[in-house]
Amino acid sequence: MTAQHQSPLARFTGDANPYGGGDPYADHRSADFPFTQYANLADRQLGAGVIAANDEFFAQRENLLLPERAEFDPEHFGHKGKIMDGWETRRRRGASAGHPWPTADDHDWALVRLGAPGVVRGIVIDTAHFRGNYPQAVSVEGASVPGSPSPEELLADDVKWTTLVPRTAVGGHAANGFAVDVEQRITHLRVNQHPDGGIARLRVYGEVVPDPRWLSVLGTFDVVALENGGQVEDASNLFYSPATNTIQPGRSRKMDDGWETRRRRDEGHDWIRYQLVARSEVRAIEIDTAYLKGNSAGWASVSVRDGVDGEWVEVLPRTRLQPDTNHRFVLAGPSVGTHARVDIFPDGGISRLRLFGSLTEEGAARLAARHQELGG
Repeated sequence: MTAQHQSPLARFTGDANPYGGGDPYADHRSADFPFTQYANLADRQLGAGVIAANDEFFAQRENLLLPERAEFDPEHFGHKGKIMDGWETRRRRGASAGHPWPTADDHDWALVRLGAPGVVRGIVIDTAHFRGNYPQAVSVEGASVPGSPSPEELLADDVKWTTLVPRTAVGGHAANGFAVDVEQRITHLRVNQHPDGGIARLRVYGEVVPDPRWLSVLGTFDVVALENGGQVEDASNLFYSPATNTIQPGRSRKMDDGWETRRRRDEGHDWIRYQLVARSEVRAIEIDTAYLKGNSAGWASVSVRDGVDGEWVEVLPRTRLQPDTNHRFVLAGPSVGTHARVDIFPDGGISRLRLFGSLTEEGAARLAARHQELGG
């Protein structure tokens, strides 16, 4: 196991006050972590899962990846005790009456499969509502294992785990954030809590690093999709929902599963700028406004740029959009670029943007080189 440097951020330690009624989040401790600009690689919508845990006596491991914030019901008890919205293990005990305390090495663990392999930039371990029953410390390790390994295969002695978050004291009822600077493609995590306790939610922010062999077999694919390595660089407005929603897998399932801006009261317009998986030839476009019925964008255009200093070339002129509709456009010819921008007029939202095409020879070569460099 190799350790890497991890940059500290806002730190929370110690117990939170017992719940005293009212809004349980009123005294929840949190901070603005800069790495949350990246996509959550542990998103269930991408295919992430908690595939094993050594103990989940009080609360199930799968709760870690639920998309909504943890809820707290002070009256909710079951046969095993208080039911918590998170992953909670039983209290560890020592080996004998003479030493009833757990040892320094005792800990509980959960194995997490990332929804998309990538470079991890930051991790949030949220102990919301675990006020006196949170772990004393946490640590997180990452591994790059091809295919779909079983828990037994991941726990085998030949798997190399790299420390992403060293053992660090955390606080109860707090969003504990950790910046990560390990330049390695990660497929699985091992989340450890020392010696026991409960974690409500896990978020793993980073950049997707796709398998270039898979993309080459696909031929034509969505070159801006998050799961293929596309990412949002910036957006004009994020008032109601994140712009990254527009490149998530599948169709939108509800209104807040897309991108929606606040109402404009000027003559401007809103936009999102993307980085494609690599240099690509774009041949077709989909703009979906699913579930945006009274608040979809009125018109949209799409532009492509080749290189960070290239000129924006409009490949789809300003076009009328219909509410709750998937719009498809075949381009007259391929447009080569590394970046794309969707402009909506005047405001509103779209749920998904798809840019179908294929990698150029140069794009494929750069993607393969990065994949190899990151240990893929």
